[in-house]
Amino acid sequence: MVITDETIDYVGILAKLELSDEEKEQAKKDMSDMLDYVSKLNELDTENVEAMSHTFSYNNVFREDEVTNGDDRENMLSNAPEQKDGCYYKVPRTFD
Repeated sequence: MVITDETIDYVGILAKLELSDEEKEQAKKDMSDMLDYVSKLNELDTENVEAMSHTFSYNNVFREDEVTNGDDRENMLSNAPEQKDGCYYKVPRTFD
């Protein structure tokens, strides 16, 4: 694939880059080299290769949702400076 000056200008606008003429020429060469390298993938025989979404197998990595500390309201409220009805934290009003 041939990279044109218009392509480099467009990519420069998208990336918000101001490139000198030398930088544009180098970018054209680099992009062309990258696309040539990627196009080599079309030469591979992938007919008997299974499609993958990841390069490694994985299982469900989530743990079971189990309650471990239960309802320990008294212990949680024991450090509160003020409580209300032994059930709630009492905090200063934020609105009048």
